[in-house]
Amino acid sequence: MHKYTIYISLIFSFITMPSLMAQEYEINANKKETFTVRGQIKESDTNQPIKGANIQVNGGAYTASNASGDFRIEASKGDELVVSHKDFETIYYTILSDERIIINVEPIAASIYRSKSNKKRKYESFNQLLDSAIANKKVSAEKSIQFIAESISISTSTKQNAEAYEVLGDVYMHWKQYDLAVSNYRISLNSAKTNETHLKLANAYTKNGNYQESLSIYKRLEKEALSNYQRIECFEGLGDVYKKVDRKAESLAAYQEGLQVAKRHKVSPKVVVLTSKIAEVYGDLGEISNAKTYFNSSLNLAAEENKSTSVKEKIKVADFNNKTKDYDDEIVLRKEIVEDLESIKSDTIDNESALTLQKQNYKIGNAYYLNNNLDEAIPYFEESIKEAEKKEDLVVRKDATRKLSEVYVNAGDYKKALVAYQKYTNLVEALNIKREQEISKAVRNNRRIVENQNRITSLEKDRQLTISQFELSKSQNRSKTLIIYSLLGGLLLLLLAAYLMYKSIKQQKLANNLLALKSLRSQMNPHFIFNALNSVNSFIASNDERTANKYLSDFSQLMRAVLENSEEDFIPLSKEIELLERYTKLEHFRFQDKFDYKITVDKAITIDDYQIPPMLLQPYIENAVWHGLRYKKEKGVLSIVVNKKTNSEITITIADNGIGREKSKAMKTNHQKKQNSKGMGNIKKRVAILNEMYKDKVDVFIDDFQTNGDVGTKVMVTVKKD
Repeated sequence: MHKYTIYISLIFSFITMPSLMAQEYEINANKKETFTVRGQIKESDTNQPIKGANIQVNGGAYTASNASGDFRIEASKGDELVVSHKDFETIYYTILSDERIIINVEPIAASIYRSKSNKKRKYESFNQLLDSAIANKKVSAEKSIQFIAESISISTSTKQNAEAYEVLGDVYMHWKQYDLAVSNYRISLNSAKTNETHLKLANAYTKNGNYQESLSIYKRLEKEALSNYQRIECFEGLGDVYKKVDRKAESLAAYQEGLQVAKRHKVSPKVVVLTSKIAEVYGDLGEISNAKTYFNSSLNLAAEENKSTSVKEKIKVADFNNKTKDYDDEIVLRKEIVEDLESIKSDTIDNESALTLQKQNYKIGNAYYLNNNLDEAIPYFEESIKEAEKKEDLVVRKDATRKLSEVYVNAGDYKKALVAYQKYTNLVEALNIKREQEISKAVRNNRRIVENQNRITSLEKDRQLTISQFELSKSQNRSKTLIIYSLLGGLLLLLLAAYLMYKSIKQQKLANNLLALKSLRSQMNPHFIFNALNSVNSFIASNDERTANKYLSDFSQLMRAVLENSEEDFIPLSKEIELLERYTKLEHFRFQDKFDYKITVDKAITIDDYQIPPMLLQPYIENAVWHGLRYKKEKGVLSIVVNKKTNSEITITIADNGIGREKSKAMKTNHQKKQNSKGMGNIKKRVAILNEMYKDKVDVFIDDFQTNGDVGTKVMVTVKKD
C-alpha cells in the first residue's frame, strides 16, 4: 500500500430530532446527545477504499474502517474524532453534528512533487517567505513557523537572519509563547541590533515575568535615538513594568512622560491608552478623584476615535466603577456598552474578549445584585445565559447560572435556586470536559511548535557550522574556537529544548490537577441541601413559621459562604471553622434530641496562619451525625477540637460517641453504601491531588473512638502551615 497525505471533505446530512428528544433537551440543555457519525476513507486518485484505519472518539468509542473503507461510530457534539493509520498522519476533527465524513488520501510521492514545484514557483525569494509567515501569523503558528524555517534556510546575510528571527519572535508573542519569543528576539539581536527589536524583547520579558531584565533594556535605550512612536512605547513599557512590581509612583511618572510625547506629536491612539493607564494607577493609589478625572478624559478622547476603541474604554471605566462600588454609574455605562456592541456586531470577536454581550449582561446583572436590586438582576443574568448559550461560551454561562442561583436564594425562591444550582453543576462538568479537550489540543500544538523550533534551532546551528567552516580557510585557530562555541551553543539549545519539554509536561500535569480539583469540588453531596429543605417543609407544615424563617436564614448564609469558596483550593482556617459552626448548628437544630456538640480551638494557635481545603471537614461531621449519632438511643456528643501538634502543624479531631462504623455499615442500604463510598472517595482524591501539588500539606486518619463503653468514630486531620 502507498503512503498517503490527507485532505478531508465533509458532507453534512442534518437529521430532524424526534420531538421526545427535543423536549428532553429543553428540560436539560446540558445533557449530551449522542448520535451515529458515518464516514468513509478512500484514495483520491483511484477511489480505492482504505481498510484498517483506526477511528476513535477521544476517551470513548472505538472502531476501524472495513474493506469498503466505511466506518460508523457513536459520538456527541463537541467530541474530538481521531483517525490514525500507519501510512498517513493522524487526523483530529471536532464533531459538530451527525455529519457524513469523506476522507480522501493521495499518494505521497505525487504530493511531494507538487509541493516542491509549488514552493519553487511561489516562494522564490526570502521576502516572499517572510510575507507568507506574517500573513499566517494569526491563523496558524505551525504554517508561519514553517515559512520562517524556509526563509532561514535561504538566508544570505546577517540582516536577513535577524529579520527572520524577529518575525519568529512576533509569531510566538501572538501565541503567548513568551519564553520562546525572548529566545528568538535575542537571536535576532545577535545578528543585527535595532531599537524596534530591543523594545519587542523588553515587552516579551515583561510578559514572561522577567521584570528586571525588561527594566534593564528600557533604561539602556537611548531615548534620543528612538522615533517618536518608539519613545512613547518605551515610556509605556516602563510604566507597565513598574506597575507590575508595585512601584506605582514611578509607573505614574513614566506614563505621564509618555503621554506628553504622545500629545506633542499628536499620536491620538496612544493618548487614549496612556490617559486610561494613568487613571488606573491613580485608582490603585486610592486617589479616586484624580482617577475619575483621567477616566472622563479617556472616555471623551476614545469617543473621537472609532467605535471599538470607545467601547473598550467604556469597559475599563465600568470595571473601575465596579471596583469603587459605584454600581449606579457602572450600570448606566454598561447599558451603553450593550447598545454599542449590538451596533458593531462582528464575527471576529471571540469569547475570550470583553467585547461580548454575554459578559456585559452578566456584569450588569452582577452590579444590580451587588446593589441589592434582585428583581432587576434576574433578567440580565438570564439574557447573559441566553447569549452565552448562543455563542457556546460555557465559562460565562456557568458563572451567570451560579449567580442566578445566588439571587434566587437571596430572593427566597429556593425552588428556582435549586434548579439553577443543578444546571450550574452540570455546566461545571461540561466545562471540565471541554477544558480537558482544549488541554489535549494545546499539548499537541505545543509539541508541534517545539518540534518546529528545534528544526529552526538546527538550521541556526548548521548556519553557524557553515560560517565556522568558512572561517577555517582564514585561520585554523579561529575556526577551532568557533567550532567549540558552536558545540556549546548546540548543547545550550538542546538543554533549552529539554527545559521547554519539561515545562510543557509540568504545565500539563498542573492543568490536569486543577481540572480534577474543580471537578471534585463541583461534586458537592446534595444530601444536606435536600434534607435541609425537607426540614423547612416540616416547619412550615407545622405552622412553625418563625422557626422556618430562622432555619432558612442560617441555611442561606451557609450556602452563600460555600458558593463563595467553591473556586478556591485553600481558604483560611478561620473561614473553615466558621463554615463548620454554621453547618453543625443547622444539623443540631434538626437533631437536638440526638446529640450535643462542642467546637474547641486551642488558644495557642494563630488560626490565620493556616490554610485548609474548603468543605474538607463537613463530610466527616455529616457522617458522624447521620451514621453515628442519629441512630444512638441515648443522647450523644459530637466534639470538634483544634489542637497544636508542632510549631508548624495542627490537628483537627472530629469525634463522636455514636454507634460506630461497624454497626453503621450493617444498617446501611446498598444505595447509602454507594453514596458514602463516593463521598469518601472524592475526599481521598482531593487530599491526594492537593498533597501532590503542595507537598504533603494535609493528612487524614480515621479510627474507632472508645469512650465510656461506647464505640464511636474519630477522624484526625493534620494540616501544615504554609
